[in-house]
Amino acid sequence: MFKEITCDQAVLGDPATAPAQIARVLRSAREMSLPVYLEFPRDMVAAEVEPVVALPPRHADTGALAECAGEILERIEAATEPVVVVDVEIRRYGVENQIAALVRKLNLPLVTTFMGRGLLEHAPDVVAGTYLGAAGDPAITRLIEDADLVLMLGVILSDTNFALSNRAPDPRRTILASSREVQIGYHRFRDMPLADLIKGLEARANPNAPWPHQPKQRSVYPRGLPIDDAPISPSNVSAAINDLFDRHGKMPMTSDIGDCLFTAMEIDNTALAAPGYYAGMGFGVPAGIGVAATGLRPLILVGDGAFQMTGWELGNCRRYGLDPIVVLFNNKSWEMLRVFQPESHFNDLDDWHFADIAAPIGGVGERVTTRRELAAALDRAVNRRGQFSLIEVMLPRRVTSDTLARFVSGFKSVRERTAKA
Repeated sequence: MFKEITCDQAVLGDPATAPAQIARVLRSAREMSLPVYLEFPRDMVAAEVEPVVALPPRHADTGALAECAGEILERIEAATEPVVVVDVEIRRYGVENQIAALVRKLNLPLVTTFMGRGLLEHAPDVVAGTYLGAAGDPAITRLIEDADLVLMLGVILSDTNFALSNRAPDPRRTILASSREVQIGYHRFRDMPLADLIKGLEARANPNAPWPHQPKQRSVYPRGLPIDDAPISPSNVSAAINDLFDRHGKMPMTSDIGDCLFTAMEIDNTALAAPGYYAGMGFGVPAGIGVAATGLRPLILVGDGAFQMTGWELGNCRRYGLDPIVVLFNNKSWEMLRVFQPESHFNDLDDWHFADIAAPIGGVGERVTTRRELAAALDRAVNRRGQFSLIEVMLPRRVTSDTLARFVSGFKSVRERTAKA
């Protein structure tokens, strides 16, 4: 059971070997940045052992690194439409800044995956957008799917990232560096840490001129929310937040699952934590409190369904002096379920008036129904310090963000193609 969720494990049943096992497992934790498992039998907890001596990190073989980096650069040089795709491992292994420098040197376009959204938030000149397949910006989709070389750095191959691809990753045009391995075409270099690979590429790369087919324009996110009394749509929320960032600066974000996460894809690239892989509900508010505990002030996106699960955690903000801003998408519906099962009546929820709970637990709540009210509430929330702000955004049922609408359309198209095949 543990082998499937950990990168290393040990059962410490022998005091003589325990220090070496502990050192090995802890090195794996540091190198892979993944969980490990150490089991102490009950009758061995008080056993005396020698001190644990930390093991040195394992670097790539010098010859293998030179050959691997050389082959990658040769393939980039031979390509006409190369592109870089990055995912969560570049944060896990702490190489974002190095990758930004390398991409600038090679003059390559770069996009993040869905799970990698929020990476390289401090390098806006590097990130062209986020690849969402059929659900995303058509220019970004073409950039990936028409490329003759896709350099994937720290990418997890999963349905979350690639289920809506119109074109499956082709090994002949793909280089994948992930989990301390590099796969180039049909062969692999093992024991190749991502940090060593990036350092090796940077040392050997020559600055490139812009590529002929490099996109001239990056993803453009909605702005300029009309300040009027019209009802609010989810994509209006993204425009309002982008306008807010323009006025007050970007904020780190956390998001729950559902249309609020797809709306986050329409907001400028900024630090983002979300349950993209397992799609578990209830993540957004506790994650935002965790971000606030680090001294940052987060913007939390959450739907009314997920807020029913963990929204009450905001009651801890007063105790710890935290003041996150919560944007609650209230369409009185399980809208993410409705788009796939529109015939199901259980998708309709009651109106719980969430904004009213804010004051008793130490915050300030506002319910907004128009675009004018939304913009004003966001400005008041940014200027309000010392209390959490809860903005309950009332949305019509059966209205989704533009990104979720494309996702549903793309999902149904893929399903139809699969059924015909």
